[in-house]
Amino acid sequence: MRTPKILVVGSFVMDQIASTEVFPNEGETVIGTGFSKAPGGKGANQAVQASRLGADVTMVGKLGLDANGKELEETCKKAGVNTDHVIYDENTPSGCAVIILETKPGEQTKNRIIGIAGSNRTIREEDVSFLKDEISSFDMLLLQLEIPMEINDLVASYAYDAGVPVMLNSAPSAPIPESLLSHLTYISPNEHEIADLTGIKIGHEGKEADIGQVKKACKVLRDKGVKNVLVTLGEGGAAIDNEDGFFAAPCAKGVTAVDPTAAGDSFVGAFSTGVVLGWSIDDVLTFANHTAALTVQKMGAMPSLPKLDEVIDFMNEKGIKVPDVSRLK
Repeated sequence: MRTPKILVVGSFVMDQIASTEVFPNEGETVIGTGFSKAPGGKGANQAVQASRLGADVTMVGKLGLDANGKELEETCKKAGVNTDHVIYDENTPSGCAVIILETKPGEQTKNRIIGIAGSNRTIREEDVSFLKDEISSFDMLLLQLEIPMEINDLVASYAYDAGVPVMLNSAPSAPIPESLLSHLTYISPNEHEIADLTGIKIGHEGKEADIGQVKKACKVLRDKGVKNVLVTLGEGGAAIDNEDGFFAAPCAKGVTAVDPTAAGDSFVGAFSTGVVLGWSIDDVLTFANHTAALTVQKMGAMPSLPKLDEVIDFMNEKGIKVPDVSRLK
């Protein structure tokens, strides 16, 4: 059987990361502890993660004619992503983000992110119309909310009509039109995003999420036509609700977060790869949780995304069964 083929239509973002021991208040200046720059963007992160795990990945998106754009494309290429359909905008700079990390000794790192869309917001229908004829060659389509909503809606309709499963990572949080929801096979919000979409805030008892509230929130989205609602719950792990029932999996144990940036993208890339391979839902969730756990232990978005052998070694170290990865390149 062939290697899974995944199409990502989404964003490129150059992350500029400042570390501090305390977030500044309004009008306050604090002295930071470090600064770095790393390629990212939800679409590109998910494409690179799936590719590093061995999937055959094609990325469609838009960059500016600047140094950031060149570096973003080269990083994706180096990870094995097909960038033949990446477009350059002559008038708009590449997307970028300012990320502030609060790093206190002995505590989990917290982050705050300001994103500047740049060329990601200039994707037009004519840039993606070729997919109407080509999308049937892919096993899954991955979308996020850092490009125009109408482009997501259009490409999702192409995939739906061709019988290709559609995964929407509903981040950053935004209202989603009914037309897009009706074409989704999977939606993957985090606990904050699902609260915005459904009005149901998920509480926690320590690290454990309130499963009753998770189920209620999932039902709201399933009632709108989404077949599978996948929720990432931070230290509470992840859960999925579909016609077969409700499944939950804890996060990997004994992990200290250094930088949570791209953890959700890592999870989605790994989850989608496992789904295309036909793994059981327990195997998919466990594999995705352990992939994301490796991501939070390193700095930066794309630089932190692990390769397949790293995930296998990590799961073996934890005594966790590794699913059949023989179809991954």
